[in-house]
This record gives sequence, structure tokens and C-alpha cells, in this order.
Amino acid sequence: MSSLDAVVHGARELVVGPAAGGSTLETHADGAVAVVDGAVAAVGDTADVLAAYPAENATTAIDATGKTVLPGFVDPHTHALFAGDRSDEFAAKLRGKPYQEILAEGGGILRTVDAVRAASDAALVANLTAQLDVMLAHGTTTAEVKTGYGLDTETECRMLDAIAAAAAEHPVDVVTTFLGAHAVPDDTDADAYVDAVIADQLPAAANGPARFCDVFCEADVFTVEQSRRILDAGREHGLAPKLHAEEFTRLGGAQLAADLGATSADHLLHATPEDAAALADAGVTPVLLPATAFVLDEAYADPQQFLAAADNRTGAPVALGTDLNPNCYTHSMGFVVSLACNGMRMAPADAVLAATAWAASALDRSQDGTGTLREGTDGDVLVVDAPSHVHLPYNPGVNNVEAVLTDGTVAVGGGGA
Repeated sequence: MSSLDAVVHGARELVVGPAAGGSTLETHADGAVAVVDGAVAAVGDTADVLAAYPAENATTAIDATGKTVLPGFVDPHTHALFAGDRSDEFAAKLRGKPYQEILAEGGGILRTVDAVRAASDAALVANLTAQLDVMLAHGTTTAEVKTGYGLDTETECRMLDAIAAAAAEHPVDVVTTFLGAHAVPDDTDADAYVDAVIADQLPAAANGPARFCDVFCEADVFTVEQSRRILDAGREHGLAPKLHAEEFTRLGGAQLAADLGATSADHLLHATPEDAAALADAGVTPVLLPATAFVLDEAYADPQQFLAAADNRTGAPVALGTDLNPNCYTHSMGFVVSLACNGMRMAPADAVLAATAWAASALDRSQDGTGTLREGTDGDVLVVDAPSHVHLPYNPGVNNVEAVLTDGTVAVGGGGA
């Protein structure tokens, strides 16, 4: 027998997702959503939804009068599994030391690698679980998590195992990415390390939970050709390509992502309109990470070139992610939406879509409706104590998430009818 898991009703604004056949935001006033057996069964006017799914019959009924109801946030780019503390590097950056200088001195990624290698398996699982808890409290219900702090086969596989273990017990839907090519270890050169990633790490990673293979394509890290070799090898092992591209310099990573038909190209601070057009033509989702620019005091990426390039093309115009990591220590997609609007001048509706439906495209999850509230999609629902989606960026620095439902079950907050 079917179970009426939840009814959320009376919302001042109900955000559904992109309007059918377009990229505008579909909303309903006085809206409601019903979730049956973990999936959305009805969305629309409160009177119509309650007539078919009475609140008194639901396991959970939430009166959202005066509030906004949205799909759960989708975070398509995180390095949420790590160990150690790098707050001293934050202080050094404030004194003017560039991140690449910190990395050259053995800090940055390489310092976190040392901490992850030294951590126990149980500590890694606990660390990731703690990060997912905070992300969930801020409304993220689907999140990508990368490896990349192992840089050897044993530790990269330990990270994959830790991600799988934490994901199995957590309400957040975790999508795993293998990022063995995150940096070059101190004890080898780039070409030799690329050979090791291809010959040793990728065959081992292919047996784990990873769906994607990512590379940090950047000056003094991995060249375009080295990145291509790794991503081609990853595809041979069944891992779809992703790419860190054009973060500190315009090296050609965006064009490589387009050539490979990658699922996403991420960062893109130095991408050009030509890069944006190539990504749009290839159906590659551009993922912008404004919190990274914020903490590095860099100029923000330009979302308008990606939005313009997406006109009359298929695929997502632009997505947003947190880039949660020890160098960008934020868990909040709401904060990212605010940065997108206040720092990158995105319209609130575009930013909300970029943090939900378009972010799902960066994880190849558009087909199942992740990041939307439509009949048949997962019952991942946010109730936000604000009268409209515009208040997400309008009220920065405040977590207005009042309740989070995953598959129709209360994971954070709640309340009654």
C-alpha cells in the first residue's frame, strides 16, 4: 500500500524548477507539494493538492504559510572529504601570500594529503559525515564529493571507501568523483604521476563508487595534454569526464572539456566568450564557484557569457557549487546563491536554478528531475523561512532553512500542520 509521506502546504511561494521548454523559474503562489513513497506525487495550488492528499493523512504535514518551498539544493562540486586544519594558511593569505606560493612551499593540497594519509578509515568517515550534516542543515540534499587528497592508489581507494560508507548512512544523496589528478606529489614529476594515475589508480578506482573522473587542469599542475590522457583513460574505465578549468589562468581546459563532451567544466574564472560558446555547443555544464573567488580575493567568473551562450542550445546555462574544501570552507548553497547575485550580478531566479536544476545537470542527473519538484521526482524539499526565493540572496549570511525533507522524510527541522 502506498504511503503519504509528506504534505507541505500553504507556501507563499512554491518553486518548481525551470518552466517547461525554457529557462525561466516556475513558481506557484499558495502552493503545496505531496510526497508518496518517497517521490513527488502532486505539485500545485494548495486547495487542489490537499483535496487529493489531505494533510491529516500524511506522516508529516508542514504548514508553510508565509514561507518559500523549494527543491533541495544540489551542490555539484565539493572536496568535502578531508582531514587536518589549514586556518593558518587563511591568515597567511590575508597577509598577502598567494595560494600558489603556499602550494609551492608544501602547503595547500599537499598539506591536506599528508593529513588524509595519516587519518584512520573511521576518522575519514566521521569527517565526511560531519561535513554532510552541515550541508544538509543548509538545504543541500544532493552533493558531489571528490577524492584527491590521497595522490596514491591506496589512499585514493581509502577515500572512495570512506565516501561510500558515509553516503550509505546519510540522507544526502552523494555522487562520487575520482580526482587522483588533483596535484603532483612531492616525490615525483607530473608525467610520471600521470602514468601512475592511468596505470594504477584508475583501474582500482573503477571498482568503487565513482561516476566521474576529474583533473585539475592548471598551470604548474596538469597540462591540457596530460589532462586529456587521464580523462580518456577514465572514460575507458567507465568514468565520465569532469574538469577543473581556467581557474588561475586560461590554459585551455574549457576547450578540452568541450572536445571531450565532459559532463561539466568548473571554476572558469578566466574563461572567455569563445570558451562559453564551445561549452554550450558541446552540452557541457559550466559550474561557477563564487565562494572560491570570494576567499581568494579574485575577480568573479562572468555568468552572463555562459547564459548568453546557452540561448537556443541544449543543456544547462550555468550551475553553482560551493567548492567546499579546506581552502574554501563553506557548506552553504544559500551563501553561494547570495554571492552569485551580489558578486556576479546574477538574477535571483537564475541563481536559484543554478543551485538546483542546472546543478543537477553538472552531475548528469537532469533525466531523473533532481533539483526540481515535479511529479515523479525525489521528494527532496526545502522549507525556507522567507516570503520568496529572492530573499535567499537578499538576506546573506543567514541560514533561513526551516525544514529539509529527503525522499519525503524529515531530515532537518519539521513542524506540524
